[in-house]
Amino acid sequence: MDSNLADGKQRSRALDPYTSFIVQAPAGAGKTELLTQRYLVLLAGVSAPEEVLAITFTRKAATEMRNRIIAALQRAGDPTPPDKPHEALTWRLARAVREQDQLLGWELEQAPSRLKIQTIDSLCAQLTRQMPVLSSFGAAPGIRDDAREFYREAARNTLAELDNETWSEPLATLLAHLDGNTDQFEALLVDMLGRRDQWLRHVLQQDARGQGRQILEAGLDRIVSRALAELTVFFGDERGEELLELLRYAAANLERDGKTLLANCLGVEEFPDPDPAALPFWRDVCDFLLTDSNQWRKSVTKGLGFPAPSSVGTAQKAQAKDSKERWQSLVADLADEEGLLETLQMVRGLPEGNYSDAQWTVLQALLAVLKLATAQLLLVFQGAGEVDFIEIGMQARHALGEPQAPTDLALSLDYRIQHILMDEFQDTSVTQFELLERLVAGWQPDDGRTFFGVGDPMQSIYRFREAEVGLFLQAARNGIGDIPLEPLVLSVNFRSQAGVVNWVNAVFPDVMPTQPEAMTGAVPYTPSQTIRAANAEHAVSVHPRRAANEAAEAEEVAASIQTTLETVPQHERIAVLARAANHLVPIVQRLRRDGIPFQAVDIDPVIEKPVVSDLLALTRALARPADRLAWLAVLRAPWCGLSAGDLCTVAQECSGPLWPALEGAVQEQTVSASGQHRLQRVVGSLRPVLEQREYIAFYKGVEMAWHALGGPACLTDADEQEAARVFFELLRHLSTGGRTPSPEEVEEGLANLRARPEPDGAARVQLMTIHKAKGLEFETVIIPGLGRGTPPVDRRLLMWQEVPRDTGGEDLLLAPVPPTGGKPEATYRYIQQLEKTKTRLEEGRVLYVAVTRARERLHLFGAAKQRADGTLAPVSGSLLELLWPHVKDRFEACQGAAEDQEGVQPEAQQGYWLRRLPANWEVPAVPVRVGGSARGVEGQSRVERPEFDWAGRTVRRIGTVIHRWLMRVAQETEQHWHERSLARCREAFRRDLVGEGVVGPELSAAVDRVEQALAQILSDRRGQWLLASHSEARCEYPLTGALDGELHSVVLDRTFVDGQGQRWIVDYKAGRHSGSDLEAFLDREQERYREQLETYARLVALWEKRPIRLGLYFPLVQGWREWAWKGEGQDT
Repeated sequence: MDSNLADGKQRSRALDPYTSFIVQAPAGAGKTELLTQRYLVLLAGVSAPEEVLAITFTRKAATEMRNRIIAALQRAGDPTPPDKPHEALTWRLARAVREQDQLLGWELEQAPSRLKIQTIDSLCAQLTRQMPVLSSFGAAPGIRDDAREFYREAARNTLAELDNETWSEPLATLLAHLDGNTDQFEALLVDMLGRRDQWLRHVLQQDARGQGRQILEAGLDRIVSRALAELTVFFGDERGEELLELLRYAAANLERDGKTLLANCLGVEEFPDPDPAALPFWRDVCDFLLTDSNQWRKSVTKGLGFPAPSSVGTAQKAQAKDSKERWQSLVADLADEEGLLETLQMVRGLPEGNYSDAQWTVLQALLAVLKLATAQLLLVFQGAGEVDFIEIGMQARHALGEPQAPTDLALSLDYRIQHILMDEFQDTSVTQFELLERLVAGWQPDDGRTFFGVGDPMQSIYRFREAEVGLFLQAARNGIGDIPLEPLVLSVNFRSQAGVVNWVNAVFPDVMPTQPEAMTGAVPYTPSQTIRAANAEHAVSVHPRRAANEAAEAEEVAASIQTTLETVPQHERIAVLARAANHLVPIVQRLRRDGIPFQAVDIDPVIEKPVVSDLLALTRALARPADRLAWLAVLRAPWCGLSAGDLCTVAQECSGPLWPALEGAVQEQTVSASGQHRLQRVVGSLRPVLEQREYIAFYKGVEMAWHALGGPACLTDADEQEAARVFFELLRHLSTGGRTPSPEEVEEGLANLRARPEPDGAARVQLMTIHKAKGLEFETVIIPGLGRGTPPVDRRLLMWQEVPRDTGGEDLLLAPVPPTGGKPEATYRYIQQLEKTKTRLEEGRVLYVAVTRARERLHLFGAAKQRADGTLAPVSGSLLELLWPHVKDRFEACQGAAEDQEGVQPEAQQGYWLRRLPANWEVPAVPVRVGGSARGVEGQSRVERPEFDWAGRTVRRIGTVIHRWLMRVAQETEQHWHERSLARCREAFRRDLVGEGVVGPELSAAVDRVEQALAQILSDRRGQWLLASHSEARCEYPLTGALDGELHSVVLDRTFVDGQGQRWIVDYKAGRHSGSDLEAFLDREQERYREQLETYARLVALWEKRPIRLGLYFPLVQGWREWAWKGEGQDT
């Protein structure tokens, strides 16, 4: 390690392989290199590489770390060390690993998969596969990235239990609490199910204890008492005596006037003991010192017990004047006391020390309903054969047992894993932290096993993903499990020039809190030191506006980008970073108008694209044929393009559903000639889809209709093509399991979707959210929209908060959602205020992440607001408010407000042109040859198909589902599957079959057939062999190649290399044989499909030279045929 670095000793210390550490590595501190070096140190001291486990949060981070390890090992093969000290250190560490590799025969360069570097989600999935904790699913389920539709289905199923005697009372109680609004109830339940890893353990604990109310109220008492004790400390000197005397004076005056304000302070001679009984007194103190907006009072009046001297008698004038002056002096003195204002604000919002009976009734009902909703969600998961990442994480934690009672799996891992490294430790959630505690359960401080957590709590910005930065602070103080962690703090910034680093060091001590606190996630600023000199140019530029104007700001940002592009070297990159994607939309529009090339990362809202609006109208029309507005939109869309006159004619002549009347409109010639052509084509295109909609999956019907109408021909650029692709991807996703999603579900899903990055990856200008930019760096960073406010804290069915006790352990706060139209009770308000505090503290960290992406220069854009008195102020809750003390002068010095308010106006609409296909447009014919024909082999055999009773459409669909499940069985290894597990999957089989279009009376028999086929293959030794783990095994493997001048695209059902080095290509056949001569049937099938499989073999032979054997497997009859391919150069 370079001893000249300011933090060189800490970096060297972090490489001690016998000590566990928690390392704070600020932005630009070289965290990944330190992780790599630590990993190499540990590898050199273990007997197998699998004993070192590195955990990341993203696949990208895991890939980068693995690549660095492999690159270091390869570089270490050169006996000449690098010149740079940090590279030379990595080289030496890698040399030691290479020696261990050669000694023990690891062959890491040839088998890098032995390096256990994986995401935490991957680790959780791996743990669940190793334990039968998900036996109710039949086998390890699939994982759904976005499970909102599952949450919604579970919420609806929960509401459907309203007539169930067991659940009717709690459900009715909650519905009454929400004024009978079932839509709101459903939405709140959906939100809660997406956060259940945070609250479920609390709900189950309350149920298990049976004394929930007493325990929760005892916790409330402790929380209130501790807060009052903290406040009392501030008044332990003469200021306390002065406060009491002034309180008595004011309270007495108010009592004489018949007012109850400050009534709890009457005659109080000393401060009460800090317990809940004293809370009314301290609330009066808060009213006495603070305004309604929780700021220090600047004056007092008769309304607060301080009459004007002119309004009292001569004898009281002096006292009245003196009391006011003493009060002002006292408040001025108290205002200088650091932390007192925040403590008073917290005490003012403290909850009562108990629940009212009405509150407790609602809370009990809510806890019961949440349990029911969770159970319903598990049933939905089981039916779908899929779960969310939350479920995988909770089940992985369960698979390891409790720290005091580990499972066999935990004991096995305890034996195999010697060291754990955790990247981005500040982003750990409660569930993930508990998983880590279980992984190190049983470890002792000096037994040679270590934990190494590295991250930067100042960059913890993922609360929306349940990250809890307080866990980093907790681990630094208390360790993890029984393992103490030695804290290390890095300080050197290798990324940014001195001008940027010095500005950040000057500003962020005021942006971030001064003291750490785990409960609220308060993280103080830690200054950095740079090794790079300051540039001659100005490092940080502030671009103020005295009034908000998005168009004007976008123009300024574009001008700044253009200037930078013209003045900096060609290799430098520019990033425009915003807190929210919609903040960047005006800038995207401006850059396009100015012709500045850029790449936008998840910025453009898909739902705002015209092609998506048209597709959404088509979806509504097909889902609800009686929806007149949807049909009118379909007829106006470019694929039809009825004129306004024709559209009005159609609408006026039909008062009912439009679809049945469209053919009549054509026949009666009530519209123009062009309109008749257009309507005729639309009717002809949509009729087959509507007639067959019960037999095809909904998403397929929409896609077929769009293609038949000529939708693809209406797309004008890559943006529209991408938007259409995203739409159909979402529709297919929502239609999983044969569901027909409602148009509202589709619209809701679209609201959160953004178009994928534009293809110009070489663009020097990139636009993205601050969260997307984390871990990246750019020479120039531009941050617009600093003056925008933040959204309010979400309303939740249940608010919860864990509050650490001084004596160890935690108290739990729970509060149900306020009644519709009613005010939230004190506990709910208190937790909500804590949430606001956490959110505001995270905003400071978001700003820190944004500014520290800059290597050379930083540009800040924002607008203040003008008060009635003409002064400027930032919008409350904005990022600009955090920076205001350091940028206020720049804003006050900028030009007048009038000019800014006019500024640049959004472009006016210059006119509207109807874009539409020609009236005589027809779907173009598919070209036969494009430089050689292209065809899929399946179904193209020249051998005539024999007629069998099972060769129909339904059987093909059954075969598709069987293929899909055989792939899953093979991927998860067939040992996890058995007859009982298949029975549990029947609902999933049904969903898949419906999704393929099998409905009606055929469905039940089709489910039986899928189950039977899978059961047959699992019980058959041949089937077990086919699905077992083999070298180079693939399922549903797509392959494309040219044979005899023709392009062939095929999919191999199953292929692998056996122990003798032979390549097997196996095709599954879902047919059954009802005749007596099974062997003759199998022989005929072999001849029928011989050409098809041998074409597969020819394609495989294009990229590898080894013996190939071909096989046909019939699971329903346990039939098998195999033969060697006698291709050129192949052994027979």
